[in-house]
Amino acid sequence: MIPAAFDYARPTTVDEALAAMAEGGEDAKVLAGGQSLIPVMRLRLAAPSLVVDLGRVAELRGVRDDGDAIVIGAMTTHSDVLADPLIAQHAPLVAEATGTVADRQVRHRGTFGGALAHADPAGDLPAVALALDAEFVVASAAGRRTVPAREFFVDYLTTALGEQDLLVEVRIPKLTGQWGMRYEKFHRVAQAWAIVGVAAAVRRENGHIAEARIGLTNMGPVPLRATAAEQALAGAGAGGGAIAEAAGRAADGTQPSDDLNGQADYREHLARVLTRRAVTAAAGL
Repeated sequence: MIPAAFDYARPTTVDEALAAMAEGGEDAKVLAGGQSLIPVMRLRLAAPSLVVDLGRVAELRGVRDDGDAIVIGAMTTHSDVLADPLIAQHAPLVAEATGTVADRQVRHRGTFGGALAHADPAGDLPAVALALDAEFVVASAAGRRTVPAREFFVDYLTTALGEQDLLVEVRIPKLTGQWGMRYEKFHRVAQAWAIVGVAAAVRRENGHIAEARIGLTNMGPVPLRATAAEQALAGAGAGGGAIAEAAGRAADGTQPSDDLNGQADYREHLARVLTRRAVTAAAGL
């Protein structure tokens, strides 16, 4: 199908983008990689009066070291994330999850910030951002503010971004100590959305698991932390029995949906199995 008619703006700076968004008002939509917006426009499920294309805003691209964190520009493509040495060194969980996103063509055009702002509960990156305690830097006419990942994802396909807000970058804190990371994903066919995914970061100390962070994909309308499993793992021995017991609590407090891909109880089972696998691999066992 053909999208409804719309005006088009192509700014070159963040300030120009914010000005264009203000001019378009509530009917304006931001175009990042376009992998989510363009299909719904073609189906006329969305009909913005103005599309603000961020493709020429160079300051939104790239990865940089900022001392205690690495900073990923919102318009950095998935393929650039996969190739970046800073991400490989300090946030391998981001790279591992990004490598499971769709196919090469989508990863070449799709953007890191666009995927997070879209906030699809079946998307791979929101749970990773949650597990790594990422921070989202948001620009508006009033200035810039920082939103922690735990507050950024509000509801299904809904974030803390207002109509006149623009996600400009994501800060990933550098982790200190002996950390291992793993992303496990279960999907029906290659390149499909996750039926369930688990992002695990585990810090080992003196042969024990000192700390575990576990983000869950598609176990509710927003990404979730498996807090019961995290608490059970803290201080536990890094052995298969302790991990399996803690992973049995991975689905506690979740609200998975029933759909054509799986019933809620099936997703709960997958969360427990994938958590065990992800934590075991992250712990180096």
